[in-house]
Amino acid sequence: MEKGLKQSLPIYQAQRSWAMARHNWNQVCNGGIGIGALAVAGEEPELARTILNFARQSLPRAMNSYAPDGGWDEGPGYWHYATRYNVYFLAALESALGTDFGLSSTQGFSRAGHFRVHFCGPSGRTFNYADAGDTVGGAAEMFWLARKFSQPVYSWHQQRQLASVRPEALDLVWFQPEAASPSQAGWPLDEFFKGVNVAFFRSSWDDPDGIFLAVKGGDNKANHSQLDLGTFVVDAGRTRWAIDLGPDDYNLPQYFGKLRWTYYRMRTESHNVLLVDGENQSPKAEAPITEFVSKPERAFARIDLSGAYPGRVSRHERTVTLAQRRQILIEDVLRAPQPVEALWGMVTDAAVSVKGSRAELAKPGWVLSAEVLSPKGAVFETVSTTPPPPQRQNEGTRKLVVRLHGKVTDLRLAVRLTPRRAP
Repeated sequence: MEKGLKQSLPIYQAQRSWAMARHNWNQVCNGGIGIGALAVAGEEPELARTILNFARQSLPRAMNSYAPDGGWDEGPGYWHYATRYNVYFLAALESALGTDFGLSSTQGFSRAGHFRVHFCGPSGRTFNYADAGDTVGGAAEMFWLARKFSQPVYSWHQQRQLASVRPEALDLVWFQPEAASPSQAGWPLDEFFKGVNVAFFRSSWDDPDGIFLAVKGGDNKANHSQLDLGTFVVDAGRTRWAIDLGPDDYNLPQYFGKLRWTYYRMRTESHNVLLVDGENQSPKAEAPITEFVSKPERAFARIDLSGAYPGRVSRHERTVTLAQRRQILIEDVLRAPQPVEALWGMVTDAAVSVKGSRAELAKPGWVLSAEVLSPKGAVFETVSTTPPPPQRQNEGTRKLVVRLHGKVTDLRLAVRLTPRRAP
């Protein structure tokens, strides 16, 4: 290990691309080599000191991305990758040196576990925006965060996961027996993470059949982003109805290069958004959540999507509402200087039947009714989600869309979704 560290030091110092990064690769690299430095510090103190000082200077660039409230713009998959390596390093510093040099007090880091708890729905799936799969899985770092920040809900969450996933050694090392559910701890049903412009809504923390609604504005320039500003997912009846397809194969040609926005799962058309003229959103666009309200009778987030289609749209606002904790309303208001084609869409793996302005999505034991409230004359259709190979073929899925009669310059499109048990 000592020889390896000496050989890697020049590379470590030279690779400023990740050392200066504000995303997961910073934490992974600093965490890995930092722990290695601690392991040989007794034999090579100067080498270890050099590496650890470098890591202490570099790591806050990524940790600052948790500010101000614990959100992570790379999505839940890379939240886990980044946070576990971050915690590995901080735990190793505490164990070896008795201090983490104040790194754990970085703004937002204490709330990183809040983000994980909120992005997991009752279906057992995450709001998997960016290059993220939707499996929740385990996260032993939640036990460490629970102890560090006196957050029994973090421990509760990981204990629940261990009922269905294989534990790892660090679950034993960091295990925290003290646990409390979000409702026991008085957590709100709804939460807005302003740092990443993502909002979550629930009908209950305790009802496994309850509604879960998550929506994002965000930044298409974020690392691992897809062109998905305004997308949402929906759970009800222990199942996912509106889905995000997740990432494709990282080995596809130029997946992280010039061909990225040609792949279906990366493109805007594969997401639960209002598609304009069949085109992608701007890869440079940002979409802030401009209003967030959490009340029992009406909880909603309003997103400014005006920058998503520069030149095509002068105004676009999406409002996503959980009404009376039992219905979901998706409203899009659009203004365009010239007529545009607008296509509302929602990807699902449910069986779908359509009849004019109404549709029914069916899964065992449950139905999700969809109704176009506005404009008059708009109808539901289904379209294929199958791209050309070798891209993933998205078997078993389809996209429910709202088709207008023609192009528009002024539009208010409203769709209501209501889950219920099947008769």
